[in-house]
Amino acid sequence: MLFMVEMDVIVPHDVDKARFEELKATEKARSEELQRSGKWRHLWRVAGRYANVSIFDVNDAGELHELMTGLPLFPFMQVKVTALCQHPSAIATD
Repeated sequence: MLFMVEMDVIVPHDVDKARFEELKATEKARSEELQRSGKWRHLWRVAGRYANVSIFDVNDAGELHELMTGLPLFPFMQVKVTALCQHPSAIATD
């Protein structure tokens, strides 16, 4: 199943900067691993915000939930998930 996931990262002003930098590095490594596996198919930055729009290709909503809650920055995220399906007028399948 394909899901569009909109992620906004909200960083508290009192967060420990060094710890947050470690979390970002861990998050980057995890996202690269998921991209290589094909689970995280697309990743786009939202200009002017600490946010992204991503496309995930997973078996079901449960797998997406496990994947998302396992991200190091998940506690700092506001997330919106939209299930996607092929449009009948689309000329491309990917």
